[in-house]
Order: sequence, then structure tokens, then C-alpha cells
Amino acid sequence: MDSPAGPDTTRGETLSGTGLDVAVPERAELGEGPTWDAAAGRLIWVDIVSARVHTYDPVSHRRTVMATEQHVGAAKPRAGGGLVVNLRDGIGLYDPDGAFRWLVHDPVPGRRGNDAAVAPDGALWAGSMRYDGAAGGGSLVRIAADGAVTPVLPAVACGNGIGWSPDGRLMYFIDTPTRRVDVFDVDGEHAVNRRPFATVEEGAGFPDGLTVDAEGAVWVALWDGSAVRRYTADGTLDRIVALPVRCPTACAFGGDGLRDLYISTARTGLTAPHPLSGSLLVLPDAGRGMPQPVFAG
Repeated sequence: MDSPAGPDTTRGETLSGTGLDVAVPERAELGEGPTWDAAAGRLIWVDIVSARVHTYDPVSHRRTVMATEQHVGAAKPRAGGGLVVNLRDGIGLYDPDGAFRWLVHDPVPGRRGNDAAVAPDGALWAGSMRYDGAAGGGSLVRIAADGAVTPVLPAVACGNGIGWSPDGRLMYFIDTPTRRVDVFDVDGEHAVNRRPFATVEEGAGFPDGLTVDAEGAVWVALWDGSAVRRYTADGTLDRIVALPVRCPTACAFGGDGLRDLYISTARTGLTAPHPLSGSLLVLPDAGRGMPQPVFAG
């Protein structure tokens, strides 16, 4: 299923004055969606427009890269091994031996899958968007283990960061152009009572991917903002992690004790990208994450 990506010789390089390390030096066009795979002890992340799924083991430093046949917005571990992927034309499954099949095949011209996350009950919540970013061209849907699809939000511009509170009763969601992180009350497959949780001010970038830590705080990567922000459970901004790259895309806790914050980045559209744009960064001992559910299908 995976092919080796070669030795990681730069791991452990600390960026002067920041506390950040370079986990994986890479030139990903649109790195996205870091996810800790606890069973395998590795981080999974994607390069959307290069149609690649990457993995990284922080202990052995082993890396793999798997090509997908379509743009891939997210890749998450499955309960029985393998991956569930949010592709251009729907939701696909990779078995541990690399065999592929569609779980939901729903091609829409001009649209692709974007960010996704696995809910506490093992369902996949998947966002989508139009390539041209048109308002209302994307959606947020819930996909059960058997492939049953439940619409959550039928019209969004850019279905992005998704996460749940530690008790599973709140769901956070980002439609990037709104500059907001919204929060919903959740009861199984239903998300209701949408309301603003936090708003990113003009000039500070756009909210992209997110993760929720064990204290219920929400960490948000700011596209075009060179930072990751932490908002406490009541929506108060209490930490800003400044980054050398302009376009961080998402973040997730991983490693021993889920204490290290991994940050994916992008270089697409930048005329003079920072040398680390497209790399996977890590902030050691940033906090404490929550174990992530795996897709039940």
C-alpha cells in the first residue's frame, strides 16, 4: 500500500527561537489533515493536489508515500486497518493490502473532497468544496460505516476543520471564507444550534483545519496567517504559535502521550514560499490531545 519515502535526515532541526521542529522536510503543494494513527504509531497526512498520502513514524523516522488516483482531501485510519479517504468523487476505502473500493461514489463536476474527521461513534464527517471556491458549492456530510450518507450542511464554500469536544456533545466546524469557527450541539448523526465560537479578525488569515485538546480547547491553523491559535473552551484566545511559513493548513496532536502538535503546511499559490512551506512541522510538548476515533467501516 505504501512506498518508502527515504530517510528523514532533518528531523530534530529546531527553528531558532520558536521551539518548533521540522518533522518532515517536504515540498507539498497543499499539505493537509494530520492525523495520529495510534495503532501504527504514526502520523498520516495528505498533499491534496499532488494526490499523495504520507505517513511518518516519529520514533523510527520511517516515512511512506502512497499515490491516489484523485485529489485527496483527507485520509483517516480504519478499525480493521487501511484508510478511508475523502477523494474528488466521493469516499473511498483502502484495505491493508492496498486494494481500493468506493464506499460513496458521488462525482460532481468542479467539486472535490476536502477536510474530514471521524466522530466518536466511528462515522466520518466529510467536507467538500468547489475548485473555484464558489459560495454554497460544497457541503458537510456524515458517512456511516455502511456508506449511508446524512447531509449535515448542504451548502458551504469550503468545508474545513471538524472536531468534537472531549464529551462528544459539541462539534466544531469551519467554513473558511466566513472567518469563523462555529460550534454545534451534537446528538449522534444530528448537529443543531449552529453558533459562532470564535472569529478571526481581518488581516490575521483564514481559519483552516483544527484539533481539540483534552481540556476542550480548540487549536486552529490560520491560512495566510503564519500562525496556529488556541482558543479555550469558552472561545477565549489564549495562545498564538507564530510560524515561519505563511500558510499552515491544519494541526493534530500525536506522539508519546499525544503531547506534540503536528502542523501541516502548503506552498500552493505562493510566489516566494518559505523553504519550509509544504513541510510537516511539530511543536513538542504543546499540550495534550485526545485519542482519535477510527472509522468503523
